[in-house]
Amino acid sequence: MKKIYGNEYLLGTLNNMRQCGRMAQSVIFYGEKGSGRKLMAKYYTAQLLCEHPVDGVPCGVCASCRNVESNSHPDVLYVPTEGKLEGYSVRIAKSVGNDAYIKPNNNTGRKVYIFRDCRNMNTQAQNALLKLIEEPPEYAYFLFTAESKYEFLPTIISRCVCFGVSACTEAEAELSLKESGFGSSEIRDALSCFHGNIGMCTDYIVNENLRKQVDLTKRIAESIIRRDEYGLNAAFYSIGSGRGDIREVLSMIDKLIRDSAVLSRDRDAKTVGCFREAAVQLSTMLTAYKAVSVHDRIEYAWKAVESNVSAPLVMASLCAEIMEIVA
Repeated sequence: MKKIYGNEYLLGTLNNMRQCGRMAQSVIFYGEKGSGRKLMAKYYTAQLLCEHPVDGVPCGVCASCRNVESNSHPDVLYVPTEGKLEGYSVRIAKSVGNDAYIKPNNNTGRKVYIFRDCRNMNTQAQNALLKLIEEPPEYAYFLFTAESKYEFLPTIISRCVCFGVSACTEAEAELSLKESGFGSSEIRDALSCFHGNIGMCTDYIVNENLRKQVDLTKRIAESIIRRDEYGLNAAFYSIGSGRGDIREVLSMIDKLIRDSAVLSRDRDAKTVGCFREAAVQLSTMLTAYKAVSVHDRIEYAWKAVESNVSAPLVMASLCAEIMEIVA
């Protein structure tokens, strides 16, 4: 399997669970995008199905491990999403419930269902899964990945074991990126934007659209610093109406605002955003109250876009609100 960097404590916990034969049947892996939550879910799946684990670690060479790695294991089901929001519906939840009572055919006698990116799993779908998670067949396991465990209802959380997955150090991320064959300049640029988040660093190198989103985020930050309402409005308009692009850019702007608040208290603090220089300048402009106000406006804007409010209208309104705050 692909080597997992960082998260030593979490890996140790999972290995101990496997050694003791106490694998949880319902697990939530949560963490920011690119932190490795899906990779951790795959590792847990390999632990469940591996034919010859060593000290709780999947062997990586048996047929089950190879099939898990190649996403071709017949008893590992990646639950599909549907609809414009690519969410999990009641229909999908009920189909999983029906399928879960069909016994697996593998040597370990286990069957795994993986729900990826659960931010759009609505209340009705979660309630439809509740009874299944509460009293699952002895051979069925349900793995969920999300940015936050609070994407789920308290009743779901209480019936799952929740593991936080964190980004690793920049040194570890650099090692991982070198192993993937990327060049020094590519790695340096990626680390400057996404630090120890290996998934996002990798995506930055290979995905031109993400690089455009980063550049647009920097344009937005510079417009705020200059108090250039026209430039800010133009930059927001350039995002377009795609929900994915809007979500990514707003998330990166929100991190810069977070960084500015932290740097206003400690100039040497570690930052998580993609443009430290802008965060430093913003820290001299924004009080803690103003930073929180901008954060609230960004969250409100995203919720409006999710609710199908016209994206250009939402972005124009956000521009005006930010300008009012920084004036």
